[in-house]
Amino acid sequence: MNALENAGVRVRGLTRTFGTNTILRNLDLDIRPGEFVALLGHSGSGKTTLLRTLARLDAAEPGTVTLPSAPAVVFQEPRLLPWKRVIDNVVLGAAVPDVRTRAIAALREVGLEHRVDAWPLTLSGGEAQRAALARALVREPALLLLDEPFAALDALTRMRMHRLVLDLWQRHGPAVLLVTHDVDEALVLADRVLVLETGRIAFERTIPASRPRDRAGETFATLRAEVLGALGVEDDARETLAGRCRPTAPV
Repeated sequence: MNALENAGVRVRGLTRTFGTNTILRNLDLDIRPGEFVALLGHSGSGKTTLLRTLARLDAAEPGTVTLPSAPAVVFQEPRLLPWKRVIDNVVLGAAVPDVRTRAIAALREVGLEHRVDAWPLTLSGGEAQRAALARALVREPALLLLDEPFAALDALTRMRMHRLVLDLWQRHGPAVLLVTHDVDEALVLADRVLVLETGRIAFERTIPASRPRDRAGETFATLRAEVLGALGVEDDARETLAGRCRPTAPV
């Protein structure tokens, strides 16, 4: 893949209003080149509105949002067209040279080289999401936006997808914004965790850089309690600090 532009995401004073509802309120956000950021918040806090704005699916006032290049988005649903084979879904709308060669390379990276000519309805949930990741990769994005892409997967498949996304991010180096409701997922994957509340960034925490991360460790438990507290889940936060959370494998 080509080297990324030497620029990050810069949002200044972003306000989005729909009818009488103000969803984002004078929001500021920076994402450094190559940084992995996770965004949490209650339903209605503005997470999807922010992601759609960064994806250029919703318009923003000039000067409020600066992006490194056209971003790529992976949604919660794979959004594969059932009447097109996997490779044709991956290349769909990608205006890049040698797109089919790049598509095959991307499918190989996500472990789907044997499913190049498969129909989407024959894929498992994890395979379909890997195809969606390949579709994003083939565009060589400097910014990868992930909108709860693992929410519909079972626990084991989700862990495999976590490892795959980390591997692809470390290999290609895009800036990443992951929207999620899963606190553990955010802490396992991200360099920095943000909590959005009533349209503003209400909490921010940088996560120690070492990977893999031990979910059963004291540092992880402390960070988890902080994020849960920021989300207003005080009982679970206290339980975490008391060490009563069920330990899970590091990712």
